[in-house]
Amino acid sequence: MTGGLLEVDGLGFRHADAAPDAPPAIEAVSFSVPGGSLVAVVGPSGSGKTTLLRCVAGLVRPTAGEIRLDGRPIDGVPDATAVVFQDYGRSLFPWMSVADNVDLPLRRLGLAPAERRTRVSDALAEVGLAGTEASYPWQLSGGMQQRVAIARAMAYRPRLLLMDEPFASVDAQVRADLQELTLSVWQAHGSTVLFVTHDIDEAVYLADRVVVLSPAPARVAADVAVGLPRPRDQIATRSSAAFVELRARVARLIRR
Repeated sequence: MTGGLLEVDGLGFRHADAAPDAPPAIEAVSFSVPGGSLVAVVGPSGSGKTTLLRCVAGLVRPTAGEIRLDGRPIDGVPDATAVVFQDYGRSLFPWMSVADNVDLPLRRLGLAPAERRTRVSDALAEVGLAGTEASYPWQLSGGMQQRVAIARAMAYRPRLLLMDEPFASVDAQVRADLQELTLSVWQAHGSTVLFVTHDIDEAVYLADRVVVLSPAPARVAADVAVGLPRPRDQIATRSSAAFVELRARVARLIRR
């Protein structure tokens, strides 16, 4: 299969400690993510969504198939990729300031210190955290900590941004705010985003397409084009007949 910045082709994954006769966690998953698009992945609990994302991130090796970024097979963590994890408490270093947390991945790029400081400052301002550079993560709310994680990813300026249920640990209002932030940052930078979530409403609201996984062993049950007009609005979009129909369609696919 071809045609995307990211191509997942016949992906399979079996856990090393699985019994010989146990089915794989993921089996023959194929889809592509065009450059500049936002694609969400949903599925039943335990369907392998996070495992799939970890394979794409190069954190674990698939046992079958191939993942390509810009046409090149992924072997290890790609330089052009950043990941925002669900557990911001573990992804941020509490003994480092907010600025140092955002700056950390920039050090490997070989940028001049002045350029790094500019990127850190700009990224924090973009996520609404200007002036927090000297603070520590434990001094911030959960929503603010996840904003720091998003700022760190965007300061790196990845071609591919992977997000693994990044808003699952915050309350509903903060979640809505972070969804708006994600759309704003994505549109401003033209990044390509693969967004894993268990929340059907979130997937339909954010994405251009929703890839629905089957129960384990995960396969692609459907690839649903969303087609809702942009810009989107938390009230108007979610109350539209098209949104309600899409949400119900995805929910039926998951429950099936």
